[in-house]
Amino acid sequence: MSETINAFHIDIPQTRLDDLRLRLARMRWPEREPVSDWSQGVPLDVMIGLCGYWMEGYDWRATERRLNEIAQFRTTIDGLPIHFLHMRSRDPEATPVVLTHGWPGSFLEFEKLIPLLTDPPAGERAFHVVVPSLPGYAFSGKPATTGWGIGRIARAWCELMTRLGYPRFLAAGSDWGTSVSTKIALQQPNRLIGLHLVPPLVPPDHSTALTDVERGALADLEERTRTGSGYSAVHGTRPQTLGYGLTDSPAALAGWIGEKLYTWTDEPGLTRDQILDNITLYWLTDTGASSIRLYWESIAEVSRWFTDSVEDTIGVPTGCGVYPKEVPRPARRWAARRFTDIVHWSEPARGGHFAAWEQPELFADDLRATADAIAERRISRIASSSAAEESRTIR
Repeated sequence: MSETINAFHIDIPQTRLDDLRLRLARMRWPEREPVSDWSQGVPLDVMIGLCGYWMEGYDWRATERRLNEIAQFRTTIDGLPIHFLHMRSRDPEATPVVLTHGWPGSFLEFEKLIPLLTDPPAGERAFHVVVPSLPGYAFSGKPATTGWGIGRIARAWCELMTRLGYPRFLAAGSDWGTSVSTKIALQQPNRLIGLHLVPPLVPPDHSTALTDVERGALADLEERTRTGSGYSAVHGTRPQTLGYGLTDSPAALAGWIGEKLYTWTDEPGLTRDQILDNITLYWLTDTGASSIRLYWESIAEVSRWFTDSVEDTIGVPTGCGVYPKEVPRPARRWAARRFTDIVHWSEPARGGHFAAWEQPELFADDLRATADAIAERRISRIASSSAAEESRTIR
């Protein structure tokens, strides 16, 4: 098996961009929705405005130039090409971290975060940053067979970090990134310095009375399940059927992804250009169908992590970020039943599902606090061990 790592450069043919504009110009719009809110999905006026700007005002070439300033690579792991960003800090003592995105995100979630981690203010912890694109996403390969679930991805990420010279590392992420990072901890805990999860995936703890905050979090989750989980059911059961529309119609792709980018974020949300950067990345890489197959592979397993039982406990040092507009929002006492060594817990004042994208400064501070807490724990244990050894020597 080749372990060659090749530099990667984004260079989309102009014919692809011309085809996109032609398809947008020929879009057939449905009638206006009979409600005055988002309860039936993205309102017509919002979609017309977004697609109109996509066709006439949005500049992919500027995005392409900006992204090509980030070091990108591809390597083949387990038979599949994996695209990743890799930015090393100038600090030789920097902490390696692998950051994993989810759906409907991409490596773009971490674009503004990377320099905050690799080049921090003087005296603050620096990181070597690795950001892989999930299989079937962006410029990674598209699995041609079944089996590329979160477990196989976790193993691939461990292999990637080995090839890059990182025997131990932090694993962090949100959405599918939380699941993949958790799976690494279950498979190869010895590889991990620690975890940083946004948020941890855990069931509620009904062993004691719920607080008002916990009841509110459960009510939000129940509402999301009732009104906003249909996409997941389709992804998990009929991804190919939906994939025809997502691959053939840019407006369908924009509506399907755009709804989540609008509604899962905290105020002020993502900019229109950020939203279109991500949607255009999906369109130009033809990953509307391939990306959602991960649900067919793994959503049942992840859903079990929300049940009332905790089958697998994780002793890896763990930091958790629970952002106010995220659903679910677990309580620390719930998380402690599965993650038995929580070294850092934060509930930032701002942010939603795409925390690193929406609030890169807050996310950077949070990740750094997790790494610092783990380091302080290690220093304390070494000091305690040395003191105990000295005591035995004196006796």
